[in-house]
Amino acid sequence: MSVQPEEIDRQRYAVPVRPTLAPGQAEPAAVPLMNIANILTMARIAIVPLFVLALFAGDGHETGWRITAAALFGIAAITDRFDGQLARKYGLVTDFGKLADPIADKALIGSALIGLSALGDVPWWITLVICGREIGITLLRLAVVRRGVIPAGRGGKLKTLVQSLAIAMVLLPLSGAAATAGTVLMYAALVLTVVTGLDYIGQAARVWFAGGSRSRGR
Repeated sequence: MSVQPEEIDRQRYAVPVRPTLAPGQAEPAAVPLMNIANILTMARIAIVPLFVLALFAGDGHETGWRITAAALFGIAAITDRFDGQLARKYGLVTDFGKLADPIADKALIGSALIGLSALGDVPWWITLVICGREIGITLLRLAVVRRGVIPAGRGGKLKTLVQSLAIAMVLLPLSGAAATAGTVLMYAALVLTVVTGLDYIGQAARVWFAGGSRSRGR
């Protein structure tokens, strides 16, 4: 489920280089804002408030509503996987998509964790660590983006997948071994969140200082 990785995925968001036009060749048409990739992203954003309403319906632990909340979360997470693939495959990358996609990802994961913590299903300290890491890495990304590119790694993608699976399992009204498995997955997601965050900080530091050295060498 994707929910989308936090590191910059340049393959996903890179704008294709415009080829040199032959004499008499027409300019390629601009990418329309309302394309399938952006529609999926906007649908994911629209699902977030519906998910929150379902999560808190009743007393927050009614079986039917929890299954509904888990289903909405799963649908939103799946759209995150496909919108990026479609944008990359069919050249549907837009500035709106680059901005909206990570916002949608963080809104979904953040609202799920905060909601589950408010209901007592996930410890607040786990939510604070994961959300704090996401916000911190986003700010760090903005700080270093002009100095160089940090590609998305497998660790970040695995982190996002495990986070999504863990949240889905905690959302479902499970008991016994299944509930324990959900808790184990949540702690695994926490470990991956911290480890990949530290790795990203290390990569960002190398990019920052390497970029500064190139600037001074000019």
